[in-house]
Amino acid sequence: MKPPTPWLALLILELAVVVLAGRDFYKILNVPRSANLNQIKKAYRKLAKELHPDRNQGDPVAQEKFQDLGAAYEVLSDAEKRKIYDRSGEEGVKKHGEHGGGGHDPFSSFFGDFFGGGGHEDEDAPRGSDVVADLWVSLEEVYNGNFVEVKRKKSVYKETSGTRKCNCRHEMRTQQLGGGRFQMFQVQVCDECPNVKLITETKILNVEIEVGADEGLAINFHGEGEPHVEGEPGDLQFVLRVEKHKTFERKGMDLYTNVTISLQQALNGFALEIEHLDGHKVEVQREKITWPGARIRKKDEGMPSITDNNVKGILYITFDVEFPRGELTPEDRLAIAALLKQDDIQPKVYNGLQGY
Repeated sequence: MKPPTPWLALLILELAVVVLAGRDFYKILNVPRSANLNQIKKAYRKLAKELHPDRNQGDPVAQEKFQDLGAAYEVLSDAEKRKIYDRSGEEGVKKHGEHGGGGHDPFSSFFGDFFGGGGHEDEDAPRGSDVVADLWVSLEEVYNGNFVEVKRKKSVYKETSGTRKCNCRHEMRTQQLGGGRFQMFQVQVCDECPNVKLITETKILNVEIEVGADEGLAINFHGEGEPHVEGEPGDLQFVLRVEKHKTFERKGMDLYTNVTISLQQALNGFALEIEHLDGHKVEVQREKITWPGARIRKKDEGMPSITDNNVKGILYITFDVEFPRGELTPEDRLAIAALLKQDDIQPKVYNGLQGY
């Protein structure tokens, strides 16, 4: 029997290394090895929605994939665990005692009413109060998308020793009085439930700022509101608020900005670059005369649509002209008059507020 060729031996060796190293977490999440934390979070959330047990009940294959997904995210979302994994694979992570095999469901820390609108199972059951809070983000985060970690401290009920009366309600009872007479009266009836105590828990919530998200968008966390001693907790809702930006103003899918140029540039033309919200440069070049208040449009340089990130609005650029200060010499005045040839144009007085 011939010995294997060098390339075949190398392939066999690589396969052996993969088997020994364990699962390929990058492949499970479908991200490159250079992926940053936001890419990993976004990939995990997308796949977890597809494979979550609530959506795939009775499908053992989907449940196994969901566990693999949880294990991959648990490792790659942690900087130290990821270093060990990149160096020694899954076996290396296990040897360092840093990996629990995917039993944990990190999906629970992500926001959203994913399955069927996020309604409560029993609408008649008592509920704790909902909590509503503003979440301030930058325009860059809305343009590029981001995950924001929010530390939530909340009160929860935990079982303790003893029992208590619970689920109390009023029922009608009938009492025979004799002679064919009876009396009806109301009594309170309660169940016996385990005793509870109120404690404070801290939880990290991952709030996804979707690309193109609108001001005022409501982001819900089911069951993260105030607790109820005999029912389920309310919901936590973040309302998206976008901070004022130093360069751009957003109106729907369009962006607006202002540029101040010199009088010389206004007359002779100019070329400049505007740094956009993701760092790319928007080139602006004009050879024509630019007057104060002139506006140009840059197609597909506005905000991306939240429903289709490939569709973008318009960037509107309005120009201001900075005039020089001081006085001109008689010679300069004559030169300007000869250049502009506007001696026949007279000042015009009118109501400039009309139309506003």
